[in-house]
Parts: sequence; structure tokens; C-alpha cells
Amino acid sequence: MKTYTFKDFQKEFPNDEICLEWLKEFRFPDGIFCDTCGQITKHHLMTTRKSFCCQECGNHFHPTVGTIFYKSPTPLTVWFYTAYQMAQSKNGVSAKQIERETGVTYKTAWRMCTLIREMLDEGKDPLKGTVEMDESYYGGEEKNKHANKRTKGATGRSTKTKQPVFGMVERGGTNVTAKVVSNVKSETLIPIVNEKVEKGTEVHTDQFNVYNPLTRNGYQHSVVPHDEKIFVLNGHIHTNTIEGFWSLTKNGIRGTFHAVSDRYLQNYLNEYAFKYNHRKDAQPLFLTLLRQISADKAG
Repeated sequence: MKTYTFKDFQKEFPNDEICLEWLKEFRFPDGIFCDTCGQITKHHLMTTRKSFCCQECGNHFHPTVGTIFYKSPTPLTVWFYTAYQMAQSKNGVSAKQIERETGVTYKTAWRMCTLIREMLDEGKDPLKGTVEMDESYYGGEEKNKHANKRTKGATGRSTKTKQPVFGMVERGGTNVTAKVVSNVKSETLIPIVNEKVEKGTEVHTDQFNVYNPLTRNGYQHSVVPHDEKIFVLNGHIHTNTIEGFWSLTKNGIRGTFHAVSDRYLQNYLNEYAFKYNHRKDAQPLFLTLLRQISADKAG
């Protein structure tokens, strides 16, 4: 991945006018269609507002319409800088840090970070090849997070003080899915697998019995007997990749945010999954992230 420094950011996006021009070119590469003229016309940037003016009729067009930037009083340079910081930091950036560095209020910083994370849910193509799966838990007491799966049965571990999450990763690729779930029962997890994983795929899990229906659902299911202290079976059957992803997200949340509420946990998983999925891109991660959040909110 090409390095993209703060100096690069300042050079490419020095002011709001340049940011708005970039947004126009990204969203409307073939030109702006003027509703009044009924055709694509040349538009000029207005210096008094976040809009472009049709050269033929004077009709105003706002390239931020439909995006998370629309009607925001916060300068686009601050929005873009926040996105830059989120992309640059491996563990994420807190709203408090954005507040300190940009001078906006904490409420504004938190809102920007939240809206950006909401846009990072990609909905990538189905996973295939070899896929690892694992459930995990956020929040609660550490000592309560590792109950014996075999003794818990199909209902899974207690979630009274912990938020369960479910993750799947395509080994060797750049496709990870991480979802907040209401529980870790088979009837909750298997439909997610059916939706996100191509039939016939080789899937690896631990011995938790909620994964037992995978074979009859059309998958080649291999189990790693963690309870026997075996973590790699036959040299290639393991869940180390998805467990590594969980470790990355938990360390990031613990170190940067300390804790997140269940209500917004999915947003943070979106951020970490997006960074994981694009970590091998030739293009700088910031530019990939900027394009993602500048798209229409309706998808």
C-alpha cells in the first residue's frame, strides 16, 4: 500500500473549495445534469455556499446532497481530516482526539465519526475458498467471557453482561464479515452463514456445537478441538485468522475507546472490517475510505 502522509493530505485538500470540487468530480464524473436545462451543462463553483451554479440558467446544485456531508455546518476540510485520521490509525481515532485537533465540539466530533463508521458497511461478495468462523464477546467482566462451550450446549455462553458478535473471514483474502448478534444459537448464526458464504465452501470452526448444522447446510465443515489444546489440525485446519481479527478489534477498542456501547458496537466493527479488507490495496487507505463515505447514503 502506498504511503499517504499528512503532507500529502494538506497538499491535496488544502481548503473547502478543493474538497467540494473533488466531491463533485467523484460523484459526477460525466458532468452535472441541470434539471432546469434538461441536459448536462457546465457548472461553476459558488464562493458563498457549498454549491455549483449552472452556466446556462443559474440553477444551483449541491454535490453534498445525499451524502453524510449534506447540510453540515462543519467545513469539508474537517470532515476529510477526520476520515484521514480514521484511516491512518491502526487502532482507530477517538472523537475526543478529533475535538482536540480540529477545534470542533465533542458532539460534532462524535457525530462525524459515527456517520463515517455507518458508511463503512460494504456488503462485499460472498465468502468462498476456505472460511474461518468464530463467535466472540464484548463488554462485561473478563473472567466471564470464556465459559466452557461444551457444558453450555446449544444456547451458548451467558450474554447477560456481554454483547455477542459473530465473525467470518476468507483465508488469504481481503474479506471479513463481523456482525453483532442477539445470541450465539444455531438458528441465529447459520442463516448469516447461508447469506454470506458460498455453498460448498470449506469452513473451519472450533468445537462449539452450534456449528453442527453446517454440514447439512451444504458446507465442508472441519472442527478444531480447542478443548483438547489443539489449535491447528492436519497443518491447515484452524481459526487463527478470525481470532486474530477479534484480537485486533478488541485491542483497538480497549486502547483507543476503552469501551463502546452495544448500540454502536456494529459501527466500530464496520470500521475495523473495512480497514482489514483494504489493507492490501495499492491505493492509500484514506482515499479508499474517502470514496466510500462520499457515496450516496442510500447505497
